[in-house]
Amino acid sequence: MDNLTHSLVGLAAAKAGLERRTPYAAFVCVAAANLPDIDILALVKGPAFYLANHRGITHSLVGTFALAVLFPLLFFACERSVARLRGRAPRARLGGLLLCSLVLSASHPLLDWTNSYGVRPLLPWDGRWIYGDLLFVIDPWVWLVLGGACFLLTATTRPRAAAWGLLALVLTLLFFRVALQPDTAVPAAALFVWPAALGAFFVLHWKRFGARFGGRVALTAFALVLVYLGALSLLHANAYKVAARLAENLAADSPNQRNAPSAGRVLRVAATPVLADPFAWRCLADTEGETYRYDLRLGDAVVEDLRNVTSVRKPSGAEAEIVARAGRDADARVLLDFARFPVARVVPGGGGGWVVRFADLRFNEPGVGRARPGGFALDVPVRRP
Repeated sequence: MDNLTHSLVGLAAAKAGLERRTPYAAFVCVAAANLPDIDILALVKGPAFYLANHRGITHSLVGTFALAVLFPLLFFACERSVARLRGRAPRARLGGLLLCSLVLSASHPLLDWTNSYGVRPLLPWDGRWIYGDLLFVIDPWVWLVLGGACFLLTATTRPRAAAWGLLALVLTLLFFRVALQPDTAVPAAALFVWPAALGAFFVLHWKRFGARFGGRVALTAFALVLVYLGALSLLHANAYKVAARLAENLAADSPNQRNAPSAGRVLRVAATPVLADPFAWRCLADTEGETYRYDLRLGDAVVEDLRNVTSVRKPSGAEAEIVARAGRDADARVLLDFARFPVARVVPGGGGGWVVRFADLRFNEPGVGRARPGGFALDVPVRRP
């Protein structure tokens, strides 16, 4: 998930009661909720190194636990040192800091698991990815619920209220800019629900709702997010069934199926979330002969708009040998280790050779977008022997 979501989770958890455990709890909760993303430092060694290590050891069970323990210990030691220098008694309580850090650090990989990017919880022993496929990497409805609760509980002064108002304005402009793009599936109703909900939160703030109910506001927000996730899990199960049925239909209609019956056998299917619409899903299917990406909306019996269907034929024969040679490239190995639905196309290159265009079909297509691992696509030249 994005770091705004992680930060709102940390702040809401502090306001739900953890801030009573120790001074500085709110800071520690927000920082710990983002702590596993310290792997962003891998960017200094380039996009391929970052892709290989993002959501890696720092998001695993052992890595998250190590960070969750080391961070409050370091913070506690620094706070005591600063207190001595300033001639005052230390305020932080180690037990409270540890509790905040452990709870919120654990929330980070759990939230990251809910989207289709995935996590690798068993590193360094097992590098397999697991995927929740429930939330898009940015979910405005989670922003709305948790952000609204944090606003009600923390906007106790005019400057703070103004800061929250500015954040709401920026997010609204971003949401509408993305939602109004022609290739975005955000439903029209969302464009009315979002500003209406913001208005409701400002009315509740005017009525001093946060001051009246305190931590129960944050607890209610967490309960609503859990209900939302439960509803999404049911919708996902339904979407997966529909996606599997549509995959069978697409494979049966493929020219490869007519030429080689085994090419139409469906190997695996995934239904992944899209932005802001829990009834719309982007689906992927892998068969013996092709890899498909297609969109569905729950309630539709068939895929009626074939423009939403992308198919990439799997290389065979001489092309498969060329792809295998390209796959030995270091950056290609990184992308292929990450890719959930890897695809490749072979096109003519300079000097009588070829270019193999790799991509992870979840996020990109061969030859589209940035041709480097960080863009989930890569072009690898292959010389003729």
